[in-house]
Amino acid sequence: MTDPTEPLPPEGVIDAALEAFEAEHPDLPLPLPHHSIEPPHELGPVERFDQMVDGWFDRIRGTEPADRIMYGLTELGDFGLIWLLLAFTRGLRSNDDAVAAVKLAGILGLESVVVNGLVKSQFKRERPVVQVERPHKLRVPLTTSFPSGHSSSAMLAGMLLTQRSSRPTKVAIFGLGALVASTRVHVRIHHASDVVGGVAVGLVLGTVTRKVFPLYRR
Repeated sequence: MTDPTEPLPPEGVIDAALEAFEAEHPDLPLPLPHHSIEPPHELGPVERFDQMVDGWFDRIRGTEPADRIMYGLTELGDFGLIWLLLAFTRGLRSNDDAVAAVKLAGILGLESVVVNGLVKSQFKRERPVVQVERPHKLRVPLTTSFPSGHSSSAMLAGMLLTQRSSRPTKVAIFGLGALVASTRVHVRIHHASDVVGGVAVGLVLGTVTRKVFPLYRR
């Protein structure tokens, strides 16, 4: 016997209402079926990871200059623009660097076809749902979510651009690449696991490309 003064859980409210209805209508040919509310969907490890990382970014979302920096960097990452700017700026130094910049443009174009046209079509993952107005202008891609193209192009470009670089330069380029990749979670265009997948794809493509078609002659 339950205490009538104690509030019932949602499923208890439904069951109690059905019992009261059946008690008032004893002439019904069959008792009404009792339905309980199903428990909330249990999140898998990937979803839990995505939620955890998204919570970290909530600490700086909606603050300045964090939003402006992250939105600006993510826009520069569109179509690998930031890496092309870096490569062609460096291309002013020598003919080798100029040729390397042209090669990088072609490689990034091919990478975009592979990741956005082939890989993403195999997963067809939905992008994060955004229910609030964004603080800054943002291009929303038409492709699906996994893996992150910004992340893969950042790692691929990093692998190729650092072929002849010193250790500090390598740290700076890959650090910038990691920051560009992280902006995709901040602006809620990608899940954190999309970024991890994009980093992995970019490193694999970069390793293969660096051996098969390096930017610089040995």
